[in-house]
Amino acid sequence: MLGETSRYLLCRFSRCGRTAAGSGPAAAARARWTSRANGQAKAQVKVQPMEAELRDAIAANLGRFPRIEAPADGLKAAAVALCVVIQNDLPALLITRRAPTLRNHAGQWALPGGRRDAGESAEDAALRELREETGVEVSPDAVLGVLDDYVTRSGYLMTPVVVWGGQVSPDMNGPESEVAQIHVIPLADFDVPPRLLRIPESEAPVIQLPLLGRFVHAPTAAIIYQFCQAGLHGSMIRVAHFEQPVFAWK
Repeated sequence: MLGETSRYLLCRFSRCGRTAAGSGPAAAARARWTSRANGQAKAQVKVQPMEAELRDAIAANLGRFPRIEAPADGLKAAAVALCVVIQNDLPALLITRRAPTLRNHAGQWALPGGRRDAGESAEDAALRELREETGVEVSPDAVLGVLDDYVTRSGYLMTPVVVWGGQVSPDMNGPESEVAQIHVIPLADFDVPPRLLRIPESEAPVIQLPLLGRFVHAPTAAIIYQFCQAGLHGSMIRVAHFEQPVFAWK
């Protein structure tokens, strides 16, 4: 029932819900903002009734989700934020495009996130990285749940934290040295069957999800897929076995 509730609410938002003048799902699906200015875009904490229903449904689904922690085993601890926002009356996720000048994974799609500081919890790290990379600042009670850890080929143990960002300004921004662009992608764009590819370098399939006419791969695609299944539909789907493309192994 919880999955049906969140699916119904997502449908109301994404396909049959309210639309502002001069905007709509098609336009919102391509909404993007280039990060160039300084400052922060403070998330508005006031939640409208339908937004509250969706937030509560996601939190209830994740509250029932038995997450799996991966052993540290010398891995570098990191956290990422799956930040659910409302933009143009649509529920969406924040996705960043990494700066082209970064040493590792330059120019790739990513969720806001990074390495955890010593003694820092995954939740605190995700909120800090969200604030630093997008300017969206929320309180700890905005955390809706935590998904399975994902171990990357490059030696990171990523803990995905689901955060309610609510209404945000389009004037989001992050440091130019780390973030080239910030995209607001409707949840409906991601809530689709993934594409699974076979590669000669691994027995595990590479998972992909559509993104702005292209594809995003694991770990980001795997984490988003688990969020859609567990957070929106209450399904106990595991994704740690999904492979990354070879270019992301370094």
